[in-house]
Amino acid sequence: MTPDKSESPAPVHVRLKEFVRDIPDFPKPGILFKDITPLLADRAGLSLAIEYLTQPFLKENVELVTGAESRGFIFASAVARNLSAGFIPIRKPGRLPHEVQSQEYELEYGTDKLEIHRDAIPSGARVLLVDDLLATGGTMNACIQLVQALGGEVVGAAFLIELVALNGRQKLGNVPIHSILKYP
Repeated sequence: MTPDKSESPAPVHVRLKEFVRDIPDFPKPGILFKDITPLLADRAGLSLAIEYLTQPFLKENVELVTGAESRGFIFASAVARNLSAGFIPIRKPGRLPHEVQSQEYELEYGTDKLEIHRDAIPSGARVLLVDDLLATGGTMNACIQLVQALGGEVVGAAFLIELVALNGRQKLGNVPIHSILKYP
């Protein structure tokens, strides 16, 4: 007997998109914010998102996973656990207690800076970068530059959401990119 396709589960991106709500005009007029807090609150949704962020990198011998402050921490630490890897936070200025490597990057309305401990990544370590959102690519490009400045080998970048129209992939060079949910 042929299975009834109407009863098969929805594809992962459809199931996870149900937990992402649009907030118009946040944090400023004209921005349509993708709010992931409903996904974070749903145990099955969060678990599924972490699993799908992890899967493409299971055979990449990832040693360290970085997450950019602050929502990147949520996903990166869980992916690190799944990969039996360490977690390295990349933070805003002034929040790390030891010697730091800094990287400035451009925003649509100015510049910002990210920092990592100078001794966080051994030379040659295989590093996966994880964040919640790929938009213009500025934040992740800065993360890539920080990891490479310390001698790490970037094996990929994983995102829960990618805003395709903003062309953030173009700023990331030849780094393999995996995104679960894509929005035009």
